[in-house]
Amino acid sequence: MATPRISEELHFRNTPADCQILKGKKSPNSNQNTFHAPKKIIKKRPVMPDNPITPAAVNVLGSRVHLVTVADTVDQIERWIADRNAPCRRIIVTGFHGLWEAHKDASYRAILNRAELWVPDGIAPVWIARIRGHHNVRRAPGTEIMNEFFRRANRQKYSSYFYGDTDATLAKLRYKLSGSSPGHRIAGAFSPPFRPLTSQEDQDAIDRINTARPDVLWVGLGAPRQDRWIHERLPRLKVPVAIGVGAAFSFIAGTVQRCPEWVGSMGFEWAYRFAKEPKKLWRRDFIDGPRFVFHLGMELAGLRKYSERSTNSE
Repeated sequence: MATPRISEELHFRNTPADCQILKGKKSPNSNQNTFHAPKKIIKKRPVMPDNPITPAAVNVLGSRVHLVTVADTVDQIERWIADRNAPCRRIIVTGFHGLWEAHKDASYRAILNRAELWVPDGIAPVWIARIRGHHNVRRAPGTEIMNEFFRRANRQKYSSYFYGDTDATLAKLRYKLSGSSPGHRIAGAFSPPFRPLTSQEDQDAIDRINTARPDVLWVGLGAPRQDRWIHERLPRLKVPVAIGVGAAFSFIAGTVQRCPEWVGSMGFEWAYRFAKEPKKLWRRDFIDGPRFVFHLGMELAGLRKYSERSTNSE
C-alpha cells in the first residue's frame, strides 16, 4: 500500500470554527417572530480545512525535513487524534544524528522519508533551511513537542503511552506529569529489557499498547533504533500517531539535564551534551560530525548531489 502524499495528510494553519445554532423561543404574547437569546452557550467545534496545506521542506543529503514549528506539529497531532480510524502515522524527530545515519544507510533513509512528518529537532536542518532562503525556521525539539502536547492534553484529556528508557526514568516521568498535567492521562508505560525481545514478548508489548488505546505513542529508544522499531510494527499499531523522541523522556523526567534554550538556539547543544556524556557522544560529535559537515559542504556548493534513492558512502 502506497504511503499517502504529504499534501493529503497535513494542514497546519488555524481555521475558523463553526458553532451549533440554537433556535430561540417565540414570545407567547406576540404574533411577531421575536426570539429570546439562548441561555446556553454551545462549545465551538473545530472544522478541518477543505484544502490541506503542504508544509515547506528542505532536502539534506537525500533526506526531506519539513519546516514546521512545535505548534504546527502538535496541531497536526490533534488532527490525527480526531481521526482514530485511520492507520497509525509517524513523526520523525531528529537532527544531525538522524540525518547522518540516513545518509549512510539508504534503507533507514527510506524509512524516515516515508514518514508523514519529519520535524527539525536539531540546529543543522534549521541552518541549512536558512541558507536556502527559509529565514523564519526554528527548531522543533522533541522535548518541546511533548511539553506542548501535555499542555493541551491537560485541557483536552488526551492520553499517552511511553515505550522506552528505564523504569526509573518512566517512574519519574509519571510523577512529573501527574503534577504538571493532571488532566493528561497516562495510558501505560513500558521499559523494554536491554536485549532483543522474543517474538511473543514483542507481540505482548504491542497488545498492551493497543489495549490501552492511547492518543499518542511516544518511543524513547534513540535513533535509529526507535524509528526502525515504529516502522516495523506500524501495521500492528492501533494508535493515531507514533513519535520517536530520543532522550526527551529523560529530559522531562529530570534524570538528564537539558541544555538551556539559548545554547540550543545558537547551535551548541551538541557541546553541552558532550560535556555531560563524553563517553556516549565522543564518536558522534568528533568523527561523524566532521564527516557530516564535509558532505553537507559538498551539497551546498553544488559539487555533489544526494537523492532520496541514492546509495551514499561515507
